[in-house]
Amino acid sequence: MRKFSVLAVAAAALVALTACSPAGSDDAQSENCAAAPVGGHASSIISAPGSVGSAPKVSFPTPLITTTLERTALTDGLGSPVQTGQPVILEATVLNGTDGSELQKTGYTKNGGSLFTVGDKTLPALSRGLACALVGSRVAIVASAKDNATAGQTPGRDSIVYVVDILRAFKSRADGADQAPVAGLPTVVIAPDGTPGVTIPHSAAPGKFVSSVLKLGEGKKLQANDIVVAKVTSINWSTRAVVDSTWKTSGSTIYDLGASSVTEGVKRALVGHEIGSQILAIVPPALAVADGAAPADATLIYVIDILGTVK
Repeated sequence: MRKFSVLAVAAAALVALTACSPAGSDDAQSENCAAAPVGGHASSIISAPGSVGSAPKVSFPTPLITTTLERTALTDGLGSPVQTGQPVILEATVLNGTDGSELQKTGYTKNGGSLFTVGDKTLPALSRGLACALVGSRVAIVASAKDNATAGQTPGRDSIVYVVDILRAFKSRADGADQAPVAGLPTVVIAPDGTPGVTIPHSAAPGKFVSSVLKLGEGKKLQANDIVVAKVTSINWSTRAVVDSTWKTSGSTIYDLGASSVTEGVKRALVGHEIGSQILAIVPPALAVADGAAPADATLIYVIDILGTVK
Protein backbone atom coordinates (compact mmCIF):
# COMPACT_ATOMS: atom_id res chain seq x y z
CA MET A 1 0.00 0.00 0.00
CA ARG A 2 1.24 3.47 -0.79
CA LYS A 3 2.06 5.62 2.23
CA PHE A 4 0.90 9.21 2.31
CA SER A 5 0.79 11.86 4.97
CA VAL A 6 -0.74 15.25 5.54
CA LEU A 7 1.54 18.16 6.34
CA ALA A 8 0.63 20.13 9.44
CA VAL A 9 2.34 22.72 11.61
CA ALA A 10 3.21 22.50 15.29
CA ALA A 11 5.66 24.57 17.31
CA ALA A 12 6.70 26.37 14.13
CA ALA A 13 8.03 23.17 12.54
CA LEU A 14 6.55 20.74 10.03
CA VAL A 15 5.09 17.58 11.48
CA ALA A 16 4.07 14.66 9.27
CA LEU A 17 0.78 13.14 10.34
CA THR A 18 0.31 9.56 9.17
CA ALA A 19 -2.98 8.97 7.36
CA CYS A 20 -3.48 6.00 5.13
CA SER A 21 -12.59 27.20 -7.73
CA PRO A 22 -11.82 25.47 -10.86
CA ALA A 23 -8.15 26.18 -11.45
CA GLY A 24 -9.22 29.01 -13.72
CA SER A 25 -8.38 30.22 -17.19
CA ASP A 26 -4.86 30.84 -18.45
CA ASP A 27 -5.49 34.58 -18.03
CA ALA A 28 -6.49 34.07 -14.40
CA GLN A 29 -3.39 31.96 -13.80
CA SER A 30 -1.16 34.63 -15.33
CA GLU A 31 -2.77 37.30 -13.19
CA ASN A 32 -2.36 35.23 -10.02
CA CYS A 33 1.25 34.41 -10.84
CA ALA A 34 2.23 38.07 -11.11
CA ALA A 35 2.55 38.13 -7.31
CA ALA A 36 4.46 34.83 -7.03
CA PRO A 37 7.78 34.93 -5.14
CA VAL A 38 10.96 35.31 -7.16
CA GLY A 39 14.52 34.22 -6.63
CA GLY A 40 16.94 36.20 -4.51
CA HIS A 41 20.43 35.86 -3.09
CA ALA A 42 19.38 33.50 -0.30
CA SER A 43 17.39 31.03 -2.42
CA SER A 44 19.90 31.08 -5.28
CA ILE A 45 22.82 29.77 -3.19
CA ILE A 46 21.03 26.64 -1.97
CA SER A 47 22.32 23.34 -3.36
CA ALA A 48 20.11 20.24 -3.32
CA PRO A 49 21.36 17.73 -5.92
CA GLY A 50 19.42 14.63 -6.85
CA SER A 51 16.37 13.67 -8.86
CA VAL A 52 12.94 15.02 -8.01
CA GLY A 53 11.30 12.71 -5.48
CA SER A 54 14.57 11.50 -3.95
CA ALA A 55 15.98 12.79 -0.67
CA PRO A 56 18.37 15.69 -1.39
CA LYS A 57 21.57 16.53 0.44
CA VAL A 58 20.89 20.20 1.09
CA SER A 59 23.74 22.62 1.65
CA PHE A 60 24.11 26.39 1.91
CA PRO A 61 26.38 28.91 3.64
CA THR A 62 25.29 29.77 7.17
CA PRO A 63 23.88 31.88 8.57
CA LEU A 64 21.40 32.26 5.71
CA ILE A 65 19.26 35.32 6.32
CA THR A 66 16.48 36.91 4.33
CA THR A 67 13.99 39.64 5.14
CA THR A 68 11.50 38.51 2.54
CA LEU A 69 10.23 35.34 0.82
CA GLU A 70 12.38 33.99 -2.01
CA ARG A 71 12.00 31.04 -4.39
CA THR A 72 14.40 29.53 -6.89
CA ALA A 73 13.69 26.51 -9.11
CA LEU A 74 16.51 24.00 -8.65
CA THR A 75 14.96 21.59 -11.15
CA ASP A 76 12.43 22.90 -13.67
CA GLY A 77 9.20 20.94 -13.94
CA LEU A 78 7.17 20.47 -17.10
CA GLY A 79 3.72 20.63 -15.50
CA SER A 80 1.26 23.45 -14.98
CA PRO A 81 1.72 26.17 -12.36
CA VAL A 82 -0.04 25.30 -9.11
CA GLN A 83 -2.70 27.72 -7.94
CA THR A 84 -3.97 28.66 -4.51
CA GLY A 85 -6.47 26.07 -3.34
CA GLN A 86 -4.89 23.15 -5.18
CA PRO A 87 -3.77 20.14 -3.11
CA VAL A 88 -0.35 18.84 -4.12
CA ILE A 89 1.61 15.69 -3.38
CA LEU A 90 5.13 16.66 -2.40
CA GLU A 91 8.32 15.68 -0.66
CA ALA A 92 10.03 18.31 1.47
CA THR A 93 13.09 18.96 3.60
CA VAL A 94 12.95 21.87 6.06
CA LEU A 95 16.04 23.44 7.62
CA ASN A 96 17.02 26.23 9.96
CA GLY A 97 18.70 28.97 7.96
CA THR A 98 20.89 30.12 10.84
CA ASP A 99 22.78 26.88 11.47
CA GLY A 100 21.65 24.56 8.65
CA SER A 101 20.12 22.01 11.02
CA GLU A 102 17.33 19.83 9.67
CA LEU A 103 13.96 20.57 11.25
CA GLN A 104 11.74 18.13 9.39
CA LYS A 105 11.55 16.05 6.26
CA THR A 106 9.00 13.83 4.60
CA GLY A 107 9.54 10.13 3.93
CA TYR A 108 10.88 10.18 0.36
CA THR A 109 9.54 6.65 -0.12
CA LYS A 110 8.85 5.09 -3.49
CA ASN A 111 5.33 5.98 -4.68
CA GLY A 112 4.79 7.98 -1.50
CA GLY A 113 4.52 11.65 -0.69
CA SER A 114 2.75 14.10 1.57
CA LEU A 115 -0.40 16.09 0.92
CA PHE A 116 -0.33 19.86 1.23
CA THR A 117 -2.80 22.44 -0.04
CA VAL A 118 -1.40 25.61 -1.55
CA GLY A 119 -2.99 28.39 0.49
CA ASP A 120 -3.15 26.39 3.74
CA LYS A 121 -3.15 29.02 6.49
CA THR A 122 -1.19 26.86 8.94
CA LEU A 123 1.96 27.11 6.79
CA PRO A 124 1.83 30.55 5.17
CA ALA A 125 5.42 30.64 3.91
CA LEU A 126 5.15 27.25 2.22
CA SER A 127 1.79 28.22 0.70
CA ARG A 128 3.12 31.46 -0.75
CA GLY A 129 6.37 29.83 -1.80
CA LEU A 130 4.64 27.14 -3.84
CA ALA A 131 2.15 29.42 -5.60
CA CYS A 132 2.68 29.21 -9.37
CA ALA A 133 5.61 26.78 -9.13
CA LEU A 134 5.49 24.13 -11.86
CA VAL A 135 4.45 20.56 -11.15
CA GLY A 136 7.54 18.36 -11.44
CA SER A 137 9.85 21.03 -10.03
CA ARG A 138 12.26 20.99 -7.13
CA VAL A 139 12.21 24.45 -5.57
CA ALA A 140 14.20 26.15 -2.83
CA ILE A 141 12.12 28.50 -0.69
CA VAL A 142 13.71 30.75 1.91
CA ALA A 143 11.31 32.47 4.28
CA SER A 144 12.03 35.17 6.80
CA ALA A 145 10.96 34.56 10.38
CA LYS A 146 8.09 36.98 9.84
CA ASP A 147 6.92 35.26 6.65
CA ASN A 148 7.03 31.89 8.38
CA ALA A 149 4.80 32.94 11.29
CA THR A 150 1.08 32.21 11.21
CA ALA A 151 -1.47 34.94 11.91
CA GLY A 152 -1.22 36.04 15.54
CA GLN A 153 2.00 34.12 16.14
CA THR A 154 5.11 35.87 17.42
CA PRO A 155 7.82 35.40 14.77
CA GLY A 156 10.99 33.59 15.71
CA ARG A 157 14.44 34.87 14.79
CA ASP A 158 15.59 32.37 12.16
CA SER A 159 14.96 32.21 8.45
CA ILE A 160 13.59 28.84 7.33
CA VAL A 161 14.66 26.91 4.22
CA TYR A 162 12.25 24.61 2.38
CA VAL A 163 13.44 22.31 -0.41
CA VAL A 164 10.27 20.99 -2.00
CA ASP A 165 9.60 18.48 -4.78
CA ILE A 166 6.16 19.01 -6.35
CA LEU A 167 5.12 15.57 -7.56
CA ARG A 168 1.47 16.02 -8.48
CA ALA A 169 -1.37 18.53 -8.23
CA PHE A 170 -5.14 18.15 -7.97
CA LYS A 171 -7.96 20.51 -8.86
CA SER A 172 -8.92 22.99 -6.19
CA ARG A 173 -12.59 21.96 -6.04
CA ALA A 174 -15.16 19.65 -7.58
CA ASP A 175 -15.73 20.70 -11.19
CA GLY A 176 -18.54 18.39 -12.26
CA ALA A 177 -21.84 19.38 -13.84
CA ASP A 178 -24.46 20.79 -11.46
CA GLN A 179 -27.27 18.36 -10.64
CA ALA A 180 -30.86 19.05 -9.60
CA PRO A 181 -31.27 19.23 -5.80
CA VAL A 182 -33.26 16.55 -4.00
CA ALA A 183 -36.37 17.77 -2.18
CA GLY A 184 -36.24 17.50 1.60
CA LEU A 185 -32.45 17.44 1.85
CA PRO A 186 -30.23 20.34 2.91
CA THR A 187 -29.51 22.86 0.17
CA VAL A 188 -25.94 23.81 -0.69
CA VAL A 189 -24.71 27.09 -2.15
CA ILE A 190 -21.08 27.47 -3.19
CA ALA A 191 -19.10 30.64 -2.42
CA PRO A 192 -16.71 32.04 -5.05
CA ASP A 193 -13.75 30.32 -3.37
CA GLY A 194 -15.55 26.96 -3.37
CA THR A 195 -16.65 26.94 0.27
CA PRO A 196 -20.07 25.27 0.65
CA GLY A 197 -22.85 26.98 2.57
CA VAL A 198 -25.53 24.62 3.86
CA THR A 199 -29.16 25.37 4.73
CA ILE A 200 -30.76 22.63 6.84
CA PRO A 201 -34.52 21.94 6.73
CA HIS A 202 -36.53 22.57 9.90
CA SER A 203 -37.45 18.93 10.20
CA ALA A 204 -36.14 15.82 11.86
CA ALA A 205 -33.04 14.27 10.38
CA PRO A 206 -33.53 11.17 8.25
CA GLY A 207 -33.19 7.97 10.23
CA LYS A 208 -31.04 6.30 7.60
CA PHE A 209 -28.13 7.10 5.31
CA VAL A 210 -29.09 9.36 2.40
CA SER A 211 -26.90 10.91 -0.26
CA SER A 212 -27.22 12.92 -3.44
CA VAL A 213 -24.87 14.14 -6.15
CA LEU A 214 -24.54 17.94 -6.23
CA LYS A 215 -21.98 17.98 -9.04
CA LEU A 216 -21.38 15.01 -11.35
CA GLY A 217 -17.73 14.54 -12.25
CA GLU A 218 -16.27 12.85 -15.30
CA GLY A 219 -13.38 11.02 -13.62
CA LYS A 220 -13.07 7.38 -12.67
CA LYS A 221 -15.41 5.91 -10.09
CA LEU A 222 -13.99 5.44 -6.62
CA GLN A 223 -13.38 1.90 -5.43
CA ALA A 224 -13.40 0.51 -1.91
CA ASN A 225 -9.60 0.51 -1.55
CA ASP A 226 -8.86 3.93 -3.07
CA ILE A 227 -6.96 6.65 -1.22
CA VAL A 228 -8.97 9.79 -1.93
CA VAL A 229 -7.95 13.45 -1.89
CA ALA A 230 -10.94 15.57 -0.88
CA LYS A 231 -12.23 18.77 0.63
CA VAL A 232 -15.00 18.34 3.17
CA THR A 233 -17.40 20.13 5.49
CA SER A 234 -19.35 18.25 8.17
CA ILE A 235 -22.26 19.76 10.11
CA ASN A 236 -24.37 18.55 13.02
CA TRP A 237 -27.98 18.39 11.77
CA SER A 238 -29.50 19.15 15.19
CA THR A 239 -27.26 22.00 16.34
CA ARG A 240 -26.45 23.41 12.87
CA ALA A 241 -22.84 23.70 14.07
CA VAL A 242 -19.90 22.97 11.80
CA VAL A 243 -18.09 19.93 13.18
CA ASP A 244 -15.11 20.15 10.84
CA SER A 245 -14.17 21.82 7.58
CA THR A 246 -11.03 21.77 5.47
CA TRP A 247 -12.21 25.07 4.00
CA LYS A 248 -11.61 26.87 7.33
CA THR A 249 -7.84 26.47 7.01
CA SER A 250 -7.82 26.33 3.19
CA GLY A 251 -6.65 22.74 3.45
CA SER A 252 -7.69 19.31 2.20
CA THR A 253 -7.73 15.76 3.52
CA ILE A 254 -7.02 12.13 2.62
CA TYR A 255 -9.54 9.30 3.02
CA ASP A 256 -8.05 5.81 2.83
CA LEU A 257 -11.26 3.97 2.00
CA GLY A 258 -9.74 0.61 2.87
CA ALA A 259 -8.82 1.70 6.40
CA SER A 260 -10.86 1.24 9.56
CA SER A 261 -10.15 4.86 10.54
CA VAL A 262 -12.59 6.07 7.87
CA THR A 263 -16.19 5.84 9.06
CA GLU A 264 -18.73 3.71 7.27
CA GLY A 265 -20.77 6.80 6.47
CA VAL A 266 -17.91 8.47 4.60
CA LYS A 267 -17.16 5.24 2.73
CA ARG A 268 -20.79 4.97 1.60
CA ALA A 269 -20.73 8.62 0.55
CA LEU A 270 -17.68 8.15 -1.68
CA VAL A 271 -17.46 4.64 -3.11
CA GLY A 272 -18.93 4.42 -6.60
CA HIS A 273 -18.87 8.16 -7.27
CA GLU A 274 -16.75 9.86 -9.90
CA ILE A 275 -13.69 12.04 -9.34
CA GLY A 276 -14.77 15.65 -9.86
CA SER A 277 -18.10 15.08 -8.12
CA GLN A 278 -19.46 16.89 -5.10
CA ILE A 279 -21.50 14.69 -2.77
CA LEU A 280 -24.06 15.57 -0.11
CA ALA A 281 -24.47 12.82 2.48
CA ILE A 282 -26.67 12.56 5.56
CA VAL A 283 -25.01 10.12 7.95
CA PRO A 284 -26.93 8.72 10.95
CA PRO A 285 -25.15 8.24 14.30
CA ALA A 286 -24.46 4.55 13.77
CA LEU A 287 -22.39 5.35 10.67
CA ALA A 288 -20.92 8.68 11.78
CA VAL A 289 -17.75 9.65 13.63
CA ALA A 290 -16.93 8.02 16.93
CA ASP A 291 -13.86 10.04 17.91
CA GLY A 292 -15.55 12.67 20.07
CA ALA A 293 -15.63 15.34 17.36
CA ALA A 294 -19.43 15.22 17.52
CA PRO A 295 -21.90 13.79 20.05
CA ALA A 296 -22.46 10.05 19.72
CA ASP A 297 -26.13 10.62 18.83
CA ALA A 298 -25.43 13.25 16.15
CA THR A 299 -26.62 12.96 12.58
CA LEU A 300 -23.96 14.54 10.39
CA ILE A 301 -24.25 16.33 7.07
CA TYR A 302 -21.23 15.96 4.78
CA VAL A 303 -20.43 17.99 1.69
CA ILE A 304 -17.44 16.34 0.00
CA ASP A 305 -15.52 17.48 -3.08
CA ILE A 306 -13.80 14.46 -4.68
CA LEU A 307 -10.55 15.80 -6.14
CA GLY A 308 -8.65 12.66 -7.05
CA THR A 309 -6.92 9.53 -5.82
CA VAL A 310 -3.34 8.71 -4.95
CA LYS A 311 -3.64 4.99 -5.54
